[in-house]
Amino acid sequence: MALRTISKSSARRLAISRQHLAGKPPKPTREAIMSIVRDLGCLQLDPISAVTRSHLLVLWSRLGVYNPADLDYLLYEDRQLFEYWAHVASIVLTEDYPVHHWRMRRYPSTDDISWAVNITNWVSQNQALHDFILAEITEKGARLSRQLELEGIDTKHWVSSGWTSGRNVSRMLDYLWTKGKIMVSGRVGGQKVWDLAERCLPDWTPRDQWDDATVVAYAAQKSLRALGVATAQQIKWHYTRRRYPNLPAVLKTLEEEGEIQRVAVEDLSGTWYIHTDDIPLLEQIEAGDWQPRTTLLSPFDNLICDRARTEALWDFFFRIEIYVPADKRQYGYYVLPILHGDRLIGRVDPQFNRKTRTLHINNLYAEPKAPAKAASAIRKSIESLAAFVGAKHIEYGNVAEVWCGKINAVSGK
Repeated sequence: MALRTISKSSARRLAISRQHLAGKPPKPTREAIMSIVRDLGCLQLDPISAVTRSHLLVLWSRLGVYNPADLDYLLYEDRQLFEYWAHVASIVLTEDYPVHHWRMRRYPSTDDISWAVNITNWVSQNQALHDFILAEITEKGARLSRQLELEGIDTKHWVSSGWTSGRNVSRMLDYLWTKGKIMVSGRVGGQKVWDLAERCLPDWTPRDQWDDATVVAYAAQKSLRALGVATAQQIKWHYTRRRYPNLPAVLKTLEEEGEIQRVAVEDLSGTWYIHTDDIPLLEQIEAGDWQPRTTLLSPFDNLICDRARTEALWDFFFRIEIYVPADKRQYGYYVLPILHGDRLIGRVDPQFNRKTRTLHINNLYAEPKAPAKAASAIRKSIESLAAFVGAKHIEYGNVAEVWCGKINAVSGK
């Protein structure tokens, strides 16, 4: 039987639809937040807040203006979500606990061999610190890292070429968190409050201990559905990034069971897959039943976090320039790609000044052949972003020629 061939446009539209970036945004409720996280699998956490934190932007792109307190409620009160390591440090679903518990049980053997050896040796040399932290949290309740005093405890410094060098408490907390012994029970001013996992997880948390094949089959399907269509490498790079042991055999089994199907993507090589449950949505899209949307994306957005896939499907080269010296940046410190329909048509270089409550649009770049008629939708997206972060003013700097004159400085927003 000949493979179903999908156009790149249909592949993009399927991914955009599965990631809640098509059509009219839903009412911004807690249920809507859960639906988004359920389909995305995770929300990446990142400390940079040039505009606002990335996970908040990811939800804004899909919901429009919403109340971040609803996300906090789901995380720290209702506990339907929790913080853990997915493709990076992320917000994940408590209902997916067996997937994440698989890593907790095996860590650090799930990681690079040299890292696993280093962290295992360091923890064994700092057993007193390990036991002290657990005892402090057990006896005194949830604690900030600064509340975990080290007087009288002999420690061997964590050695690193990065910012964690010498940060023994932080490194041990990270180890205990990754092992699933402690969790983030809340945040104070952005700082993590740590408590025992058993006091954080709700009673209904699924506790089944899945084997490798079960975990990979579940995670691979979740990854594939979030991507719409994907290669094995793209599946591996999404959701629980690089934690897919024996993936080829699992994909073969899923294909034999009819859960997934092979497809071809026009003009792209390789073996691509689609989940059988998404065939009706694909056929709907191919029949022309698809509603575009224009929005801005976090640089860490799930749609574009795989840079190679983004370049292949969208012909959009994107790299984060946070660590590039200012005078060598091509686009800016914290650039937000512009999604317009099924295309990535430009980039916004923003910065929010919290003192003046001004959202500065330093630069607004257009990709080749970006449509001039998109200007109005882009402006509305920028105004929505300003409203979300609490900006009272928007100031525009350099605007691409195709949109110049159609997007003007706004004050009193």
